[in-house]
Amino acid sequence: MKTLQDTLAAHRSIRQFRPQPVAQEVIEEVCQQAIAGGSSSGNLNTCSIVLTRDVERKQRLYELHAQQDMVLQAPLVMTFCADMSRTRDWLALRDARDNFANFIGWHVALVDAIIVAQNVCLGFEARGLGICYMGTTLHAMADIAEFLELPQACLPVTSLVVGHPDESPPARDRLPLQAFLHRERYERPNAQQLAQLYADREQKGWERYMAMPRLNELAQAHGITSLAQFYTSPVKYDPDRFAQDSAALHSTLARAKFLP
Repeated sequence: MKTLQDTLAAHRSIRQFRPQPVAQEVIEEVCQQAIAGGSSSGNLNTCSIVLTRDVERKQRLYELHAQQDMVLQAPLVMTFCADMSRTRDWLALRDARDNFANFIGWHVALVDAIIVAQNVCLGFEARGLGICYMGTTLHAMADIAEFLELPQACLPVTSLVVGHPDESPPARDRLPLQAFLHRERYERPNAQQLAQLYADREQKGWERYMAMPRLNELAQAHGITSLAQFYTSPVKYDPDRFAQDSAALHSTLARAKFLP
């Protein structure tokens, strides 16, 4: 098994998998260690994980996750849920005051779930398995919750595809460390510093996307000439779509009693 340092250095998002299944004992071991080794606010453990391996059920998740092929190809899909339902049921069982059906409760459960999800990623990657996060979970939160029959005050926050890698992609670049670290207070970069921080990303990211014929064609069709324009275009993260999905997410949180 890899060390933590080696696991972090070898991280890749894997989107192509061999058909070999992930053993149940490996799944349980990774999840047990991820939960035990992750911080939890008040030790409330407000996370639940739904495993999907059934081919027909994965087909529905494939549709909900914007028809990403990796959902069908990976032997395992894991949906991580911010789960305050179980805690609230326990409070009711013990005649305690109800709580956590509020925005703070949402944030507590959200952070708990993300901590467990990242620990699970490290656990699988340390064992040589591949993973990829699916941001589409947020865009289809209500439909995924309905499909997985989640109770009120329990919502999906992120998903992973997991399996034995069938590709070895190069490492993705990250912004320089100075973009992340601030001394004592937030140090907002000026225009020149900002350009320096993003210079390498703008070149490598643009080259990567433009090397894909379909994206190159779409970029030309939309008059996109830079990575920044690409990220906020209909080709990538469409602001109009994000506005619609943000409104839908707000309504979902309200129906789950996480908002007034």
